[in-house]
Amino acid sequence: MTVIEPGDPRLSTIAGECNNLVVPELGVTNPVTAVPAASPADALAHFEALLTFETDCWDVHEATGRGEGGFVVLDVRSPELFAAGHVPGSVNLPHRRINDRNVSQYPTDTLLVVYCAGPHCNGADRAAVRLAALGRPVKKMIGGIEGWQDEGFHLETGTRGAAPPQRETAR
Repeated sequence: MTVIEPGDPRLSTIAGECNNLVVPELGVTNPVTAVPAASPADALAHFEALLTFETDCWDVHEATGRGEGGFVVLDVRSPELFAAGHVPGSVNLPHRRINDRNVSQYPTDTLLVVYCAGPHCNGADRAAVRLAALGRPVKKMIGGIEGWQDEGFHLETGTRGAAPPQRETAR
């Protein structure tokens, strides 16, 4: 086993051999600059790609407030949490209930925007995985309900748009 000490010039060579993985100099105390920023070209590619996967509460609020269509907002939390408060106009479809039958009412090219409780919840990610696996275009509304409220937007309450009761399936 080879041990590389701090300051060894081989650190940059190792970094280059690990698919551009940067091995920070040992002893660096600033966690922000310990790993160098990506090149502007790499940053551009990354953030442009990120916008194809995500939208934010502000953009959803603006588009729905203007009556601009082109997408359906899915609240992927439980029916109880949906009834307690949800994004106006959203439809409740808990992530565990996403399947072909439950999204068949939407044309296959309809963009589905999913959200859950907030950044601490991965329900929207789980929903996005299921929808993408079904061949559906999907984006996650980052921030979820928590982000929506942080922006100062109101919530609707009640069950309008709630998922229908789960039907038994034949065995």
